[in-house]
Amino acid sequence: MNKPVNVDSASFETEVISSPVPVVVDFWAAWCGPCRMMAPVLDQLSSEYNGNVKFVKVNIDEYQDVAVRYGIMSIPTLVIFKEGEEIGRIVGYMSKDNLKDELQRALN
Repeated sequence: MNKPVNVDSASFETEVISSPVPVVVDFWAAWCGPCRMMAPVLDQLSSEYNGNVKFVKVNIDEYQDVAVRYGIMSIPTLVIFKEGEEIGRIVGYMSKDNLKDELQRALN
């Protein structure tokens, strides 16, 4: 089962910007209730997309520099990258079906 991987300031470039597949970056924090609600949804989608889309997590408390670089003002925020460029952004909790629809729109 694929699961989102944690990335840090040092691995962000390799895991996200240089990724050969689209990447969904979950900006989150341990104290954030909606972030904890998103986690199982992202786990499920990570398995369903089975490597065709990579899911990663950035803890904004630990890696504030990455959050600032991408202008993260609220969490959870999902930023979708393709070929190193941001192609979509989703702020707040979203159900699995709605999130899947948003991902499909962004990736097509």
